[in-house]
Amino acid sequence: MQGRIIKGIGGFYYVASAGGNIYECRAKGIFRKEKMKPLVGDYGEIEIIDEKEKTGNLVKILPRKNQLIRPAVANIDQALVIFAVREPNPNFMLLDRFLITMERQNVPVIICLNKEDLGDEEEIKEIVEIYSSCGYQVLVTSAQKELGIQELRRELEGKTTAVAGPSGAGKSSLTNLLAPDVQMETGEISKKLGRGRHTTRHSQLIPLGEETYLMDTPGFTSFYVEDMEKEELRHCFPEFAPYEGECRFQGCTHTHEPGCKVKEALQEGKISSRRYENYQEIYKELEEKRRY
Repeated sequence: MQGRIIKGIGGFYYVASAGGNIYECRAKGIFRKEKMKPLVGDYGEIEIIDEKEKTGNLVKILPRKNQLIRPAVANIDQALVIFAVREPNPNFMLLDRFLITMERQNVPVIICLNKEDLGDEEEIKEIVEIYSSCGYQVLVTSAQKELGIQELRRELEGKTTAVAGPSGAGKSSLTNLLAPDVQMETGEISKKLGRGRHTTRHSQLIPLGEETYLMDTPGFTSFYVEDMEKEELRHCFPEFAPYEGECRFQGCTHTHEPGCKVKEALQEGKISSRRYENYQEIYKELEEKRRY
């Protein structure tokens, strides 16, 4: 039987079948031998041990469309990153690091600015302009006042979306608004998994509708750009793309070279100074890392 892994805890994988049943499965030893770890979002084949108890073995993982390293999930169509306008104040370095990670893996990102009711209009407008001018879709919501939820729901339709964001940004509140009946619908999961300490420490797939899933991932407070050469970084800032190949020097790093078109665009206000400063800081970080 085929199904999709919706959660994995302590060596058990919970696989949802097309019929809506949830099977508690152990992974066969072959995965260890092949050094392959099943991930939330994987489609796989299971052999049923006990139909009544809904237990089985996970015997095969079907080919993945994609796989994220962090969060460790598979087969996603897009990422939704949720930041609060206030409480906590947005950490733009953290946001940019997340965007870089997704750019590297070719995953489209929707930025969601939550807690609109706490922010000031000018400030929100500036954030929206900065990121939409880089080509990102930015939605403004308030979970508290239920604003922007319908638009958000439309963007998720028919897709598997990994939801990420720092703790306290309102990820759970938004998820609950998007999937109000998820506890009822997946009562069986709740019963099997037992509510409690595992709620946000593990990634989990939440069905929102036909072919529509939210992949809830643990909140993060730091995000390091790892396993990356500093030369690669400029390709992860979409707003630099129009100037690629236009600089005086080939392979210009857009940091210190004369005749750099990115720096000219920065001076002309076409590129956000905040984004550019974060680029420089991460570039230095990657340079230092290589040195040691």
